Amino acid sequence: MRRRFPRGGAGVITLTAALLATTALPAGAAPTRPARGAETAPKVTVRDGETQPVFSRADAVTQTVSIETTADSDHDGVRDRVEMRIMRPKETDTAGLKVPTILEASPYWAGTHNVPNHPVDIGDAQAKALPGGKRGVADVFPGYYDNYFLPRGYAIANLDSIGTGGSTGCPTAGDRSEQAGAKAAVDWLNGRAKGWAPDGTPVEAGWSTGNVGMIGQSYNGTLPNMAAATGVRGLKAIVPIAGISSWYDYYRANGGVLAPGGYQGEDLDVMAKIVLTRKDPEVCAKVIDAIAAGQDRETGDYSDVWEQRDYVDQARKVRAAVMVVHGLNDWNVKVKNSVQWWNALKEAGVPRKLWLHQANHATPFRWRLEEWLRQTHHWFDRYLYGLRNGIDKEPRVDIERAPGQWETAKDWPVPGTRTVSFSLNAGASGQPGVLGERPRHGDDQSLVDAGKARSAEELLVNEDKADPNRLAYLTPALEEPLRVNGIPQMSVRASLDGRSPYLTALLVDYGTDTRPTGARSDTGERVCYGQGVPGDDGCTTRQALLTETAPFKIITRGWLDARNRHDPGRTEQIEAGETYRFRWDFEPTDYVVKAGHRLGVVVLSTDRDYTLRYPAGTKVVLTPGTSRLLLPLARASGR
Repeated sequence: MRRRFPRGGAGVITLTAALLATTALPAGAAPTRPARGAETAPKVTVRDGETQPVFSRADAVTQTVSIETTADSDHDGVRDRVEMRIMRPKETDTAGLKVPTILEASPYWAGTHNVPNHPVDIGDAQAKALPGGKRGVADVFPGYYDNYFLPRGYAIANLDSIGTGGSTGCPTAGDRSEQAGAKAAVDWLNGRAKGWAPDGTPVEAGWSTGNVGMIGQSYNGTLPNMAAATGVRGLKAIVPIAGISSWYDYYRANGGVLAPGGYQGEDLDVMAKIVLTRKDPEVCAKVIDAIAAGQDRETGDYSDVWEQRDYVDQARKVRAAVMVVHGLNDWNVKVKNSVQWWNALKEAGVPRKLWLHQANHATPFRWRLEEWLRQTHHWFDRYLYGLRNGIDKEPRVDIERAPGQWETAKDWPVPGTRTVSFSLNAGASGQPGVLGERPRHGDDQSLVDAGKARSAEELLVNEDKADPNRLAYLTPALEEPLRVNGIPQMSVRASLDGRSPYLTALLVDYGTDTRPTGARSDTGERVCYGQGVPGDDGCTTRQALLTETAPFKIITRGWLDARNRHDPGRTEQIEAGETYRFRWDFEPTDYVVKAGHRLGVVVLSTDRDYTLRYPAGTKVVLTPGTSRLLLPLARASGR
């Protein structure tokens, strides 16, 4: 007899090894009661609709397998292999128990190299490669999966992506070969790919139900997107945290060459070199040289190189339920990567959830531990064990409005969001200008690009005074809170005369206030999540979001290479002094400007920490009145 799990009851239901050995539970199906006489078999135990910690992490079985992929990224005539290390309950060997797998794929398990970044000062005879930012294993989201999920009846696996660690092939920074490596792991867990033990003996995943979940942060959060975009069968659920959905939107923006925050000058070839930790790495020299030649740091145009690393158009293939997680203050993997993935999944009808938090390139694990564990646990239980625990019926979106202040929503942008147009109107004495809902025409206004001499933050001070290197447009003090919720846009009429093709817009909250910085700090409070084992006591130190009191905050940024005014894949020359209509998006945001503050948009050319830096002196002339800021606005929930 089929029985649904009670959501609030105290009853205990067990899933026998015999049941799990026959078939993976289909999504939406509740397990049956164990057959008479099967009570002595090892059991996955479910209480109140969730799996319970009944297996010993300390007694876990470990194994290593080398899995054949369908790719040959190093062009040696042999298919690449990826190495996977597995930890699973001992009962999978001793009693024939079959379990699903939670997999974290990564290029970082074997460490990284410190590789110089590309020069970014264009036309400077003294331009040199920039110091590289070492991306060490310490930057990887700390693993707790073995300590929390293995006792609850899951196998845990770590996979070296191609060209890294014990895998063969070459790291290719997100292309189809790297996708094939992640997919191969899921295929092997479902009996569709060949695998070998370290001694060369063929090995199969006889202990696997075939149901797989993937989770990870940053590059480790990108690989779940990559695998899911192949449509591989058996991948049932993923939790991409600060993951990339399009590498173009990581290293480029609207035709412009762009840096991930903190890594000016990094690009696809640099990333490939950073993670090239396989044996005999010299075999990958030509492969990485080809990446360097194809990525095009001259024009920044979208091309086949970037299409091979774009998963958004593949969202229709996704079979896995997707729980998207991103920090609203993340300028490394920018929020666009998660939002465009979220929107594409919606169009494809994929089951999905969204977490938006106030930190930067991070996960809420250590400052919202209990709720994070509850939701990720239920997410994997629901889709890997088929438990009807209600996670798919809960509000789809969790948003951290302020440090520690969370609210839920049915969707994102929140229902009722509408786009409002604000005109960039000239001020009474030229600068600064006014953001108004009604256009007011005036004389053209101009700025002269400061190049690398001044940062964006330096150009935001003294907002009520004219500054030759930027144009500022501000609202009066707001009478009520204003919630920007979605993707703001710029639409300006302007001309450019000079070397720099960049137009940068900054959306700014002006008003002294205490705001989250996006960084975190330890509170000293210890919280526990799993079984204590050697090397991991099953506890962590809770973290808090750091705040600062400042006179302004950059809410979001947006960039455009003016030569790509019609198409990010096509460069069109700009005639000096000729006026054009330019349109571009900001990075998505969810932000409340408080009553009494002023909302501003600041226009400049070079964004020193993100764009290429041409010689100073480009003149930008903007036509006020007909230039607009388009804001997606929602109710501010009384704050």
